[in-house]
Amino acid sequence: MRKVVLIMAMSIDGYVVGPEGMPTGGSPEPAELKRWKLDRIRRAGTHIMGRVSYEEMGPYWQKSDDAYAEPMNDIPKVVFSKTLKEATWPDSTIAKGDLHEEISRLKKQRGGEIIAWGGASFAQALSKAGLIDEYVIVTRPVAYGGGKPLFSGLPAALTLNVLVTAAYDNGTMLRVYAPG
Repeated sequence: MRKVVLIMAMSIDGYVVGPEGMPTGGSPEPAELKRWKLDRIRRAGTHIMGRVSYEEMGPYWQKSDDAYAEPMNDIPKVVFSKTLKEATWPDSTIAKGDLHEEISRLKKQRGGEIIAWGGASFAQALSKAGLIDEYVIVTRPVAYGGGKPLFSGLPAALTLNVLVTAAYDNGTMLRVYAPG
């Protein structure tokens, strides 16, 4: 059975989105981290995301020449939305059903990992429902002091086991966790 892996960047104070109107800066991504992420992403079988991320990422990656563009465009995508009428990013489908049922169906399919991209509300819904098998958290050396956190409304404390940890010269940290 395939696993669901959430890949998210967040601030040192735990926010994945800063307060409205605040620019979300930070150091450029270290080359070593980019290579690690590209290797992981290229092995994926499916990308999943919420509507907001889909609408932001689709136009961007379709026009980009960044190394991330190829796996983002070539790997099948599933957007979770009750309101989206049409999936225009090539190789995309819309999941409108129950989150648990849709994720269960995807996990039973053949192929590589299912990589979840958020945004904040989608990531929170997946976490709250216990649907994430692995968290890949890239912590950037920036603090927002508010915004949207990665974790909100959990039914109980989420205990995580550390699988990987790496620190980079610019202060960026990579941590990979599995629910314990």
